[in-house]
Amino acid sequence: MKKRLLAACTVIIVLGFGMVGLAGAQEDEGPMSNLRFVVVKDYNGKPVRNAAVVLHPVSRKGRQSRGGLELKTDNDGRTNIEGIPYGALRVQVLAPGFQTFGEDYEINKPELEITVKLKRPGGQYSVYGNQGDAKKAEDKNQPEQKPQQ
Repeated sequence: MKKRLLAACTVIIVLGFGMVGLAGAQEDEGPMSNLRFVVVKDYNGKPVRNAAVVLHPVSRKGRQSRGGLELKTDNDGRTNIEGIPYGALRVQVLAPGFQTFGEDYEINKPELEITVKLKRPGGQYSVYGNQGDAKKAEDKNQPEQKPQQ
């Protein structure tokens, strides 16, 4: 029981620091932006609901800062947040059944809408190559059979 309580408190503290990192910059960073995200399926444009949109501030050197903020998309594949300071922001989108999306954006407008098109997972890479290629190689190694006369 104590371990569960400690784990829950740790999660709350970590998320709290992440939000302070993004929203706390509000006081000393200057202009702020309102961000809207639309997450859709790449192959048909339909919305992806309950996708996790994770925001991480990025330093001038391109390093991801500690902390972050996670948003969830609604049934229309949309989510938004207000009060994000101008500057570099790393956006990651995760949803079951899709490739993870990640890209850095320069936030420099008071309003910004970002559309993310999630792709289906690609085929797994194998050192053994394509099964069809293996069959062709097998056939090449077989001696030729001459027709009987």
